Amino acid sequence: MIDINLIRTNPELVKNNIKKKFQDQKLEYVDKVLILDEKIKALKKEGDDLRASRNSLSSQIGLLMRDKKLDEANKIKAQVVANNQRIEAIEEEEGKLSQELKTYMMSIPNIIADDVPIGKDDSENVQRLTVGEAKVPNFEIPYHADILESLNGLDLDSARRTSGNGFYYLTGDIARLHSSILSYARDFMINKGFTYCIPPFMIRSDVVNGVMSFDEMENMMYKIEGEDLYLIGTSEHSMIGRFKNTTLKEDNLPLLLTSYSPCFRKEVGAHGIEERGIYRVHQFEKQEMIVICKPEDSMMWYNKMWQISSEFFATLDIPHEVMECCSGDLADLKVKSCDINAWSPRQKRYFGELGSCSNLSDAQARRLGIKFKTDKETKFVHTLNNTVVAPPRMLIAFLENNLNEDGSVNIPAVLRPYMGGQDKICPKKK
Repeated sequence: MIDINLIRTNPELVKNNIKKKFQDQKLEYVDKVLILDEKIKALKKEGDDLRASRNSLSSQIGLLMRDKKLDEANKIKAQVVANNQRIEAIEEEEGKLSQELKTYMMSIPNIIADDVPIGKDDSENVQRLTVGEAKVPNFEIPYHADILESLNGLDLDSARRTSGNGFYYLTGDIARLHSSILSYARDFMINKGFTYCIPPFMIRSDVVNGVMSFDEMENMMYKIEGEDLYLIGTSEHSMIGRFKNTTLKEDNLPLLLTSYSPCFRKEVGAHGIEERGIYRVHQFEKQEMIVICKPEDSMMWYNKMWQISSEFFATLDIPHEVMECCSGDLADLKVKSCDINAWSPRQKRYFGELGSCSNLSDAQARRLGIKFKTDKETKFVHTLNNTVVAPPRMLIAFLENNLNEDGSVNIPAVLRPYMGGQDKICPKKK
């Protein structure tokens, strides 16, 4: 949510930002906010004037009663009653208008960074960097589900019976590899100076509304029936919500946090759920990184965070590209974002979002009331998030880039301590 003072002082800047995001249907929201803001201001003034009048009149009643001027006292009492009734009506109307204004404010997108490329959707994202050698082996790379099944590591049929499409069983060495990658990611981030956390896996609606847009919530979140609780789609939601309505000390910033959680997503939309595979699923596990910092430091941390992710995937022998998200591909709360996509030897192209790094400036902080105090003033913090790793999706890239012609999969040196010293996973004899 942007600062309403920006709409008051520079509505055209806000409208131009909406146009850059190709959301022209929201242009009228700016004018509606301005109209509602003026109505609320007028009601506040009327209410303040009535309260001042009520206080003045109330002080007169005692004096009139003392002097036995009952008729005058009763007239003033009647005026006080009338004032109170009007104040109640004003407060009720003000509350309704404020809620309407908040709804529009929460739907107006954040102001994107000046260097964000302008484009309608992810097809217009811009490649900024490639890391590692994108190789195509001289043998055919099977579909990832076939590789997993040949290693006795995937059971989709049983998962369909227990849970439906979008779920899976990982077994044997593949299940161990999955856990090893998460353990390695945890230690990798701790060694980078981040504090390891395990957050609640359910959050209340006021936190959900604070960390994401309405459209995202509708398409992603599972609600717990009969309770004000949602299953998290990423640990970022719970981690940022941890600081709701808090004022942090300037000396304690930045907060560098890395969190593990399972994640649950409806995956509503055009992509849909795969019937055969683990690329787009309802449930997965993830290691995340979160930074809460001063406004002037947020872009520096944004660049550090995606570089950390790139370094992490390089240690796993996964060639990848860093793609800067264009304006139309940015979620409403984001100022700037980039995706890391893996090289797919099977498809001979970069494919498969390994992670996404985002700077949300003070959008989440305004919604949740997260501030920090300097010697002179209190300001909103900036919040950033970035995927460290999210298996099982990244297993696809891992398998394709570490597969041998005989069907075995190499284990990079950094993972071997977590795999009991194993340097390969070999196909199981049937």
